[in-house]
Amino acid sequence: MKLTKDLATGAIALLIFTVILGLAYPLVVTGISQVAFAGKANGSQITRDGKVVGSRLIGTAQTIDTGRKDADGAPITRPNPAYFQPRPSATGYSATATYFANRGPNSSAARYFYRDGLAAYLALEGPFNPGLTNAGVPVDAVTASASGVDPHISETNAAIQARRVAATRGLPLARVRQLIADNTDGRFLGVIGEPGVNIPELNLALDTQAPAR
Repeated sequence: MKLTKDLATGAIALLIFTVILGLAYPLVVTGISQVAFAGKANGSQITRDGKVVGSRLIGTAQTIDTGRKDADGAPITRPNPAYFQPRPSATGYSATATYFANRGPNSSAARYFYRDGLAAYLALEGPFNPGLTNAGVPVDAVTASASGVDPHISETNAAIQARRVAATRGLPLARVRQLIADNTDGRFLGVIGEPGVNIPELNLALDTQAPAR
């Protein structure tokens, strides 16, 4: 009898806690989040003309298809000069599998990766920033973030890219700089971390001001 009673008590407790923690609690939390901060709860989506075009939490590279393919048959792309470019990504900016490249300071792969990244950055930004050298390239321009989808770049990186974007879009440099300021997130609690320029929102603001040609 005691065993039967214990089993019944356990089954009832399991049912009660399943209802409370498995159904009621998630529904309450979801309901509160949808009322209090629906935008953040739904992924901080960015919409344009009623369509979701991205998230302010996920960096994406704006590229142009060159019409060529690599050895694996994947399209070869190049950065679109009309847009600000995010940090490098080990995931290809995929939000479904976020991770970072585990390259140590003594890794030969890291040496080649940073060498190629510097060369690519200088090739893209150098023509619009005379005198830019390896020493002047911001660290975040050639290093990936821990997630691979960081939407922010440093203010220094954005300032360098601003000249290219302004020239390509035919916008005054001062206007582009103002858009950078408008889309810069400050330090957390005013003291933690560094300010970061949100690339998804900045690029959408640019398209509103002067659509890419």
